[in-house]
Amino acid sequence: MPGDILLRRAVAADAAAAADVYLRSFRAALPTVVRPHTDDEVRAYIRDVVVPLRETWVAQAGDGTVVGLMVLDGELLSQLYLDPEWRGRGIGDRFVALAKERCPGGLTLWTFQVNKPAHRFYERHGFTAVEFTDGSGNEEREPDVRYVWRPRGTPQA
Repeated sequence: MPGDILLRRAVAADAAAAADVYLRSFRAALPTVVRPHTDDEVRAYIRDVVVPLRETWVAQAGDGTVVGLMVLDGELLSQLYLDPEWRGRGIGDRFVALAKERCPGGLTLWTFQVNKPAHRFYERHGFTAVEFTDGSGNEEREPDVRYVWRPRGTPQA
């Protein structure tokens, strides 16, 4: 049940588990996207940059296991990853609701064009695709799309 999941700010001790969620989720959702960093580099980045310097949240199951990761960097929803076995349980919905609560003026995010499930998910939550690129601006060199959410009555720019 989603109610059994606690969303809380990440602490240093969560970094390894959060990195593992990211790695499992990325492999499952984006098997055709080449990652430009090794698993160890991803773990170090999450440990040394993401958790201490960004607004990092985790979803924790009742047994204490970290099953989701969300990172806000100002109005940028820079990461939202769920353990593949925990998808479809409303955790992503709760993360997006939390992001909107934390950034009531609006949010922006990037996702890869090949990630159609992510497009459907964000569009269901009121995000609008506003820019498509050829991927030359991201490390993966993968075509991506920028989504924006603004409260009703605010321009989507």
